[in-house]
Amino acid sequence: MNPDQRALMDGDLDQREEHLSRLLDRAKEGGDESALEALRALVGDYPHYHRSLYCRALNHAAVFVDDSLAEPLLAALADTRYNCQAWAAMGCAELRLRAAVPGLLALLERGDWMGQEHAVRALGRIGDESAVPALAEVLWSEPEWLRERAADALAAIGGDEALAALWDAFEHRGYTRIGYLASALSKFTPDVLPRLLAAAEDDDPDLRYWAAVALGSTGDESVVPTLERLMAQDKGQTVFDGWVSVAAKKALRTQRRIQAAIAARSAAEGDALAP
Repeated sequence: MNPDQRALMDGDLDQREEHLSRLLDRAKEGGDESALEALRALVGDYPHYHRSLYCRALNHAAVFVDDSLAEPLLAALADTRYNCQAWAAMGCAELRLRAAVPGLLALLERGDWMGQEHAVRALGRIGDESAVPALAEVLWSEPEWLRERAADALAAIGGDEALAALWDAFEHRGYTRIGYLASALSKFTPDVLPRLLAAAEDDDPDLRYWAAVALGSTGDESVVPTLERLMAQDKGQTVFDGWVSVAAKKALRTQRRIQAAIAARSAAEGDALAP
């Protein structure tokens, strides 16, 4: 056991937490091997360390987590007695550990808000399509922030099943404000464009409103005529007192910002390749 590991086990908790902060700084700044070894030992042999240290360390999982920690992270994800499952989920997400999916799905069902949030985030990063049905159910649950995380996760996973789940929640709205669904659907460009363009023609002003938001977020040039028409001609008002024309106007600004960012990035890449 190196001195850095010992310092995480000895002394009062405040001292150990201070030492952990220094270890994280050393690992971030220069890849200090002693610091990395101590951090990995903390996660690898987690039952012998204080929960506070485990949680604080895994808030910075990207700094030190590697494949050697897969098994202890899976163990901690299932360890209800140690009760740091949300932070174990962070480590599993960093490794994109497919073996963690069953444990993450179980954590999602527990009703612990922090565990649910990090389970959803991890499932999105891991990208296993087997999680889609469970995430689709979350789109119809409370609170709103959890629905938003689930929409993001489904967009990250991608595929036909994820798109179908998001579109179902978009088309058969269970909640008034669904900007998170519009944003998630925009990630499925170009496949989703025909559906969104059709929704922009729907009789329901709420659907036209959110279709406009989604179309702007695609950044696609082909949506401009539809958004311009909605901005100029659509007098529809939503159940939450929003105006379709205003949504279209904002969506056009979003579309132009995205196109400008793409152009700037392309120019920068061209400059980098120039002799």
